[in-house]
Amino acid sequence: MSSESFLKEIQAIGEKFLLKLQKLPKADPVEIASFSVVLLFIVTVLVLTVIACSCCCYSCCGCDGRPDPRHKKSRVRPAARS
Repeated sequence: MSSESFLKEIQAIGEKFLLKLQKLPKADPVEIASFSVVLLFIVTVLVLTVIACSCCCYSCCGCDGRPDPRHKKSRVRPAARS
């Protein structure tokens, strides 16, 4: 998929979303509820993604941006022969 067709597809989805938002005040309650559920699902996925990424970054680096020394990999050396 080329970047132009991808951008056109995103633009079409955005236009459909805006059209749905414009028609929402006149919609029946079932349509409003289903739209709210879909919107809540999208927001939940985005929030969970941000939380997962922040937890992953926090485990690699401390709050100050320096690597956490507890997660440093140590090299295993062969045992000395006696």
